[in-house]
Amino acid sequence: MKPFIILFFGLLIGPFYEWNAAFLVFNQQSLYKAKGKASYYADKFNGRRTSSGEKFSNDSMTAAHKYLPFGTRVIVTNLKNDSVVVVRINDRLPKKSSRTIDLSKAAARKLNFIKSGITQVFIEELIEF
Repeated sequence: MKPFIILFFGLLIGPFYEWNAAFLVFNQQSLYKAKGKASYYADKFNGRRTSSGEKFSNDSMTAAHKYLPFGTRVIVTNLKNDSVVVVRINDRLPKKSSRTIDLSKAAARKLNFIKSGITQVFIEELIEF
């Protein structure tokens, strides 16, 4: 009788267990995370076109990245003072750049690194549902 009960519950629960495991794997999203240097745009770039085609404004909360898709929103944390800002990627950095991200002046101001010009940051992709 025991083997029958085990077999019965195995057949009953098995498909749901596999489905749940597959569902959990499917729902695990690989978010972009990186640590590196950040700088900000000089004022001379105000009004110029970005790689995405939109006009750049140092007053907007935008950034340039080497390969994240345009429109991606990222959380940037200044590792020196724990300031945090959310920016939208709308421009490209050169592939050989030593920086991880270039921020608008407004974003740099919120991260409190205007005087130093460069800082260490942690970047994390923001997924919105």
